[in-house]
Amino acid sequence: MSEIWHGCLPDTEYLEITARSGHRYGVWVTTPPGYADSTDPLPLIYVLDGNWTVGLTAPLIVSQADPYLTIAPYIQVTIGYTGEEAAAWAQIRNRDLVPPGEPLGDDMLATLTAARESGSMTQEQVDAYLAELKEARADVFLDFLTGELHPHLRSKLRVSESGHGLFGYSYGGLFALYSWLRETGLFASVGAGSPGVASKDSQIFTLLDALPEPDGDAAAPRLHITLNEAEVLGDIPFYRGMARHVLTTVEQLHTRGRSEQVSHALLRETHVTGLQASFLSYLKTCHLR
Repeated sequence: MSEIWHGCLPDTEYLEITARSGHRYGVWVTTPPGYADSTDPLPLIYVLDGNWTVGLTAPLIVSQADPYLTIAPYIQVTIGYTGEEAAAWAQIRNRDLVPPGEPLGDDMLATLTAARESGSMTQEQVDAYLAELKEARADVFLDFLTGELHPHLRSKLRVSESGHGLFGYSYGGLFALYSWLRETGLFASVGAGSPGVASKDSQIFTLLDALPEPDGDAAAPRLHITLNEAEVLGDIPFYRGMARHVLTTVEQLHTRGRSEQVSHALLRETHVTGLQASFLSYLKTCHLR
């Protein structure tokens, strides 16, 4: 694993890491108020889609100092892409965040067709987007997070043994849900914001069918799912379909006796504006003192 470190946002260091897979990632490490004056080890919260999310989520680390909240101290690790891939993150992310074998779904294909016909995407962009989806390897990216990046950061930072979290939104939310169902043992809590479950045949439902019976373990990882009102009730078919699949996921989790591990919230946002609100909802629900 190779790396380059340099400064970026306030209280944030930026590094670039090449994984064993050969893929290169940009990683923003944001430390909380008072970090320099403390020797306490802290949990890491991993946030996906860094090229979009870091500017909206990393500054919220100050919420740990909000006297009206009880957010526990954490270090945020935001993961994105570098070089030419940074400009194409919206399609490159499909490779890393979507489970292998995930079906495209009719609503997704219709949405991409409409984007091409309206001129918001070129045929070349649509083809590139679909190419990454067809080669999706969320399993490889999850192995990178848990088996490469996390041990590497533990060697560089004051990292606690437990309490780590993962947050993703949209396809990042799909990855977060996939990671929770894979039960890696690393994450104490997972936030899945508007998870992109775009098909009734999603791999998420395959993993749900294989989910073992709950064993009553009080330390079992927490899952927090958010949706936005505009997705559930709005006039865009793709988001309504996605919301239906997410609600089916929630129902199946309850049916399988996972109610105590799962929380959820409906936010008064759109798919785009819901990112920051979803992350705050996750923090305030799952990462308390």
